[in-house]
Amino acid sequence: MDRENEIESGLDEARIEGQNESASEPKKLEDLITEQLLANKFVTAAQEKTARRIKQKLPTEKSLLAIFQELEIVDQAQILKALRKVKVRSNLGDLLVELGYIKEIDLRNALNIQQQKTPDKNLGRVLIDNHFLSEDLLLDVLSIQLRIPKIDPEFSRIDKKLLAEVNPKWCRELNLIPIGYVKDRVVLACIDPMQDAIKQKAREVFGDKVLLGIANSKSLSETITVFEQYRKNQKSPVQQVSGNNATAIVDKILIEAIETGASDVHFVPLKNHMRVRFRSDGVMMPQSIIENDQVISVIGRLKVMSGADVSEKRHHQDGRILFENPVTGQNVDMRASFYVTVYGEKLVLRVLSNKVEMLSVDQLGLTPRATDSFYQDVLDTPSGIILITGPTGSGKTTTLYSCINYLNSIDRSIITAEDPVEYQVEGISQCSLNSKIGMDYKSTLPAMVRQDPDVIVLGEIRDNFSAEAAIQAALTGHKVLTTFHTEDTIGSLLRLMNMNIETFLISSTLVSVLAQRLLRKICPECAEPYTPTSAELNRIGFTKADFSEENLLFGKGCEKCHYSGYTGRIGVYELLVLNEQVKDAILRNTSSYEIRRISFQTSEMTTLLEEGLLKAASGQTTLHEVIRHLLRMEKPRPLNELRRITGIR
Repeated sequence: MDRENEIESGLDEARIEGQNESASEPKKLEDLITEQLLANKFVTAAQEKTARRIKQKLPTEKSLLAIFQELEIVDQAQILKALRKVKVRSNLGDLLVELGYIKEIDLRNALNIQQQKTPDKNLGRVLIDNHFLSEDLLLDVLSIQLRIPKIDPEFSRIDKKLLAEVNPKWCRELNLIPIGYVKDRVVLACIDPMQDAIKQKAREVFGDKVLLGIANSKSLSETITVFEQYRKNQKSPVQQVSGNNATAIVDKILIEAIETGASDVHFVPLKNHMRVRFRSDGVMMPQSIIENDQVISVIGRLKVMSGADVSEKRHHQDGRILFENPVTGQNVDMRASFYVTVYGEKLVLRVLSNKVEMLSVDQLGLTPRATDSFYQDVLDTPSGIILITGPTGSGKTTTLYSCINYLNSIDRSIITAEDPVEYQVEGISQCSLNSKIGMDYKSTLPAMVRQDPDVIVLGEIRDNFSAEAAIQAALTGHKVLTTFHTEDTIGSLLRLMNMNIETFLISSTLVSVLAQRLLRKICPECAEPYTPTSAELNRIGFTKADFSEENLLFGKGCEKCHYSGYTGRIGVYELLVLNEQVKDAILRNTSSYEIRRISFQTSEMTTLLEEGLLKAASGQTTLHEVIRHLLRMEKPRPLNELRRITGIR
């Protein structure tokens, strides 16, 4: 299994590092990491010399690694890879500062909080609880520092034989759960693998050959909750999925949807049968056919499960299903929508993940320079509106919560109005709107401003009222984050103008617009070199010479990707930062073409199409995906120029 290979690899690295440890005078951590960066050819000798010269001339102390990153020589992932090859001698706080995860002042504040308010908590927990950094980032560093594996305890992948040795109560009390085997060692996931008491309890059950890995506290708690449900189901077994009755048909379809990672399940009535399709990675794929004589009973079963009115067939309905997977015992939340058509009722189920991975801004997939600009010129500004725009299903909510996660700190008040709340974030005040009881934007927005917030998050700008409310909040000194449905960044400006928002208000309050799309990633198992057709080249205005040195790929299809050629998705972004020249163009009511031209010249903005072409050229997605999903406003610039602009090497 892949996870076992990862754990074994990490253990092998630790052994090698121990053997290579020198008896000479210990070197500084940054020097050890720099040696590995040089060995991996991430950094050249000339670049190291330049960075050290800069460090000597700086008036304040700065890590050599931070200088490498500011010069865009390496990124955080490359530094972590190098860090794995050295023996870490630094304590946790200094290591986090050295890597640039927290600032020196953050470390001092955390240590003060630990000493004065929570002396019983370790430094890592203080940093997480007070939002100095995310738990996942901390675990990345701890797994390297302590030479232990980082584990994602997903219940469906746990060896069920090991669960027979323990009970959920034992797991809950110790925050510990067995995962599987690596060779002859039992692997367990826990929150604090360095506690002697935890090690002793694990050895009492599984013997001396145990390996403790570190896990995210929320993921571990959710996994133990599923284990509790699983154990209950064993005591009162669920009927096996078989036969042709409606219950068996529905269960089989829903189980397959969960296992394949489908985001939506469509039950579409046709003249002679019902077609079932899954939406996976944003694309509809056929799943099965339900014969006409079973359609009524299947829809009836789904109505009962979702709490909809079984007798009502003339009106559209909504509902919710909390589906218990008979295979794993896991509960999965689904939203149901029934829609009346000429051939009967169509049903769409939205599968909601109850295990959300909160991405950092660095993990979204912005280009290096766009990431720096988004941090410095957008998120770190004291006030103003930040718009995240794109069509439905383009990942706007994920980006919005990444921004919230970055801004969430103990010294900042964040309040939201969402419809509905999709991710629950500790430390912020979230409100789920409900129009049925009159709790809509109109009644909620005035109340939000009276809550003394620093950051206001609106789930979406839907109309003139919510747009004006966002403007007014920004004018009073608040930072406002919200989403918008437009095709690109310039389109957002035009739509605000069409909503009768004065241009001087737009230019004085809007900080940036981030447009985005999601493209399918090429399956690494079946990727093959690809030569673009003349038709594809004509669509983007390129020639074969433009791609002569590029790594164009496509997936031919395999069992792992269900013969689609794709697995997962990546983000493509267009970042417009409203500098003085762009604001002046808005005030002059200039055309969208002129605003775009000014953005190219003054802020080195790249379009969605251009970023998509860069990702296709690097073998992450296909030209077909780029052409299919991204608008062509004008001919894209050459790839070499785009790499210079974006900082991609």
